[in-house]
Amino acid sequence: SGECQTDRYTCKGGGTEVWEPRFTYHGFRYVQVTGLKQPSLDNLRGRVVHTSFESAGSFQCANDLLNRIQECTRWSYISNFVGIPTDCPHREKNGWTGDAQLACETGLLNYAAAPAYAKWIQDLADEQRPNGQLPGIVPTGGWGYRWGSGPAWDSAIILIPWYLYQYCGDRRILETHYESMKRYIDYMVSRASGDLVRFGLGDWCPVEEGHMPSTRLTSSGFFFQDCSVMARIAHILEREEDRTRFRKLRREIGKAINTQLYDGAGKYGNGGQTAQSAALVQGFVQSTTCEQVVGSLVQAVEDKGGHLDFGILGAKFVLSALSSNGHAELAFSMATQEDFPSWGNWISKGATTLWEDWRGDNSLNHIMFGDVSRWMFENLAGLKPTQFDPGFSTFAVSPQLVGGLTWVKAEHESPYGPIRIHWERDEATFVLKLHVPVNATANVFLPTTSEDTVYEGGKPVAEAAPNVKKSGWLEDALVYSVDSGDYEFRVDLLQ
Repeated sequence: SGECQTDRYTCKGGGTEVWEPRFTYHGFRYVQVTGLKQPSLDNLRGRVVHTSFESAGSFQCANDLLNRIQECTRWSYISNFVGIPTDCPHREKNGWTGDAQLACETGLLNYAAAPAYAKWIQDLADEQRPNGQLPGIVPTGGWGYRWGSGPAWDSAIILIPWYLYQYCGDRRILETHYESMKRYIDYMVSRASGDLVRFGLGDWCPVEEGHMPSTRLTSSGFFFQDCSVMARIAHILEREEDRTRFRKLRREIGKAINTQLYDGAGKYGNGGQTAQSAALVQGFVQSTTCEQVVGSLVQAVEDKGGHLDFGILGAKFVLSALSSNGHAELAFSMATQEDFPSWGNWISKGATTLWEDWRGDNSLNHIMFGDVSRWMFENLAGLKPTQFDPGFSTFAVSPQLVGGLTWVKAEHESPYGPIRIHWERDEATFVLKLHVPVNATANVFLPTTSEDTVYEGGKPVAEAAPNVKKSGWLEDALVYSVDSGDYEFRVDLLQ
């Protein structure tokens, strides 16, 4: 016990004095000063304290609420990375592994945080027990192995190195921590019953406790996802025997989930938003039932009047699941709600950082709901890395035109150089301005099915430079492959 966040300083009494704490830091929004006869803003200076990494990305759009959510996310991110990725900068300052893995992609898109993650992943590996078990906080003095952990948290040992590979092209981190990753898979196998696991925390801080899916579903979902990722990593590192084993485990877990936790009519677990979206994003939905599962997710959202009904795991999955399965408009509507529960409701109450829970009863600076920024980059701006050409050597630009959104600007400093996306649209025209860095390739998805409606650099696309190549088409989009350079695509939407 004791006074939280309290520093005491006794003045020497010699006139002008300057002091700041050197061995601690405090998260705060307001400061109360008493005892000064004529206080002014010059009497106190606030310092922003965080691990030394530069900004590496920006996102802006025509929707001011999303811009404010993005700003809150960035502030929560940097104020929760001081040596380690923390949960909050004031109460605990603990390196919760769940918060770290859920916010990692957002972090890598917005900041050059890769070296800081590489250091912390080594801390995580150092805390791993010989049997593969991991604590929920890193570093730890011994607490967090029996509570506060579980696959949704522990998967940081696999997912964060995987994200560093995808976003930064860092193969070395996969090599360095491969054995630690394998040990954690072995630990989950040792805890499994009928190929499913149920230990650990689940969809933490939901809107309503009774709406959380079972940890049997969420923990098993991460077990499945981890095996999927490990199969890819094993292939990258030419560990084909391991790859075969991980793929076999993945099939067995998927079969168990679909046999024991699927009702046969489109619903996993409790049928809620987190359960349905986790199934779609983590990939254990069978192709023959995908449409039913998507329909159940949409129904779960509509049952809440278009509002969110999830905790921190659902915040990672729901918007992406909707956007990737033909319901981008619904995802946009959820993200821009302003009444309770929503990110916008926090903003309406004066939030300048993201909160720990939807009601605002606890910490008012947490990063664990921050994946919404990644969703903006990937779905509204359309910027997506690829699994097979890491570090944005090849990337997709596939903006979703939703909600009357008339423009989006996004930038990201990739290992190859800056990627810049700026699109605008009205009822008649869609214009995309794109910068592709040197030695990189972009696959550009344009909202048309007719090449006659597409222009690049003011010319019909068929007359464009040789480095603009039609590479495919979808039901509602044409795809062009472009090499490094600056491009301006225009699509006549009314033709």
